[in-house]
Amino acid sequence: MNVNFAERAHNHNWKLDPIVRSLLDTDFYKLLMLQFIWKNFPAVHTTSEVVNRTVRVKLAQEIKLDALVEQMEYVRGLKFRKSELIWLAGNTFYGTRQIFEPQFLSWLETDFRLSEYEVAECEGQLAIRFSGLWTDVTMWEIYALALVSEMRTRAALARMTEMELDVLYARAKTKLWDKIERLRAYPDVRISEFGTRRRHSFLWQEYVVQAMRSSLGASLSGSSNTFLAYKHDMEAMGTNAHELPMAMAALAGEDDEALFRSQYEVLELWQNSYGGELLIMLPDTFGTTQFLEGAPDWVADWTGQRVDSKDPLVAGDEYIRWLLSRGRDPRRKRLIASDGLDMEEIIRLQKYFHGRIRFSAGWGTLLTNDFRGCHPRGEDDLEPISLVCKLVTVQGRPAVKLSDNPRKSTGPAEEIERYRRVFGSVPAEAVEVLV
Repeated sequence: MNVNFAERAHNHNWKLDPIVRSLLDTDFYKLLMLQFIWKNFPAVHTTSEVVNRTVRVKLAQEIKLDALVEQMEYVRGLKFRKSELIWLAGNTFYGTRQIFEPQFLSWLETDFRLSEYEVAECEGQLAIRFSGLWTDVTMWEIYALALVSEMRTRAALARMTEMELDVLYARAKTKLWDKIERLRAYPDVRISEFGTRRRHSFLWQEYVVQAMRSSLGASLSGSSNTFLAYKHDMEAMGTNAHELPMAMAALAGEDDEALFRSQYEVLELWQNSYGGELLIMLPDTFGTTQFLEGAPDWVADWTGQRVDSKDPLVAGDEYIRWLLSRGRDPRRKRLIASDGLDMEEIIRLQKYFHGRIRFSAGWGTLLTNDFRGCHPRGEDDLEPISLVCKLVTVQGRPAVKLSDNPRKSTGPAEEIERYRRVFGSVPAEAVEVLV
């Protein structure tokens, strides 16, 4: 793929250059979750909002609200294309054909819509909130994060000369190549590209994926970006996210026992729809240790675990011990690390878990948006930030996430305290969140 990034950025003078041009330009897990929500919770109302955890960066000072609204309105006007729906219907995902039900695909074609939203400025930050039916709200997550991330990129690029842009992208390409070269020495490593939500830009993400694919071969398992998988005939990667157990917990209401059970009930519902490699649990929503200690035995039959907010070395060892205590062979299970990974950490984890469990890495922001140290004037306005979109309410009740890292906790303080009591989650030491 030969793209003159510098020329494209320098000559950017058209009225609207859409950032998201297809509804498939999202993480694959969002489509799996959308079908799950459509089937099980079609009448549930939710709200979600975008949060910038890197508070030193004042996004509202870099991104014009009217320009953001223009991009969001463009996305709201998109429809799934016939060719995209045919691909979803006929393709094999995780070894399974027709993973998307015909009725769901028909609904996508005729009735899917994105919810209403509010955009405002609050103390220098963007305040972006979505509200409506859960089916209409959930897909905004990746679209909104990708829009904000790339608009911040465009604002930074607009302050650079064409020569500076040339230098910037030459350095970024060299940095990417150095990472790829290091990884080529470890042919057993398995990497999925997870970088849609906080990418530098769509074009850069596509360039990165194609560079990885041509240089790493089988080490690149696929991309979480459904549109890139569709366009380049790749595996679409992804399973589920914290949003599901957060919603199930909120729906449990004031019943403490129902609240505790909800983290396993969501898995029961999930396995009614999906199987095999899609049975990957994400146990850190309310604390990994308590989840494993209280899990029914059938949970150990799931295919694997994704580690998000816990040190993957600690979490992986904990999962292996738990599997052994349940009489399962860890070498037949999968461990996916996915939180703020970069090349050195991926290599370290591969070496540590090799032969003990099937390790793979979900490589995100520091793959598709690593311009650290590349700015020709040494400025940091292209460095990645920790941008998320989380559930706020479900049927009017607050949604809570405890996490294994207290700095990732979300929800009202009194509800967080209640959840810690119900789940028995002891706050761990807070760790700085990079991305």
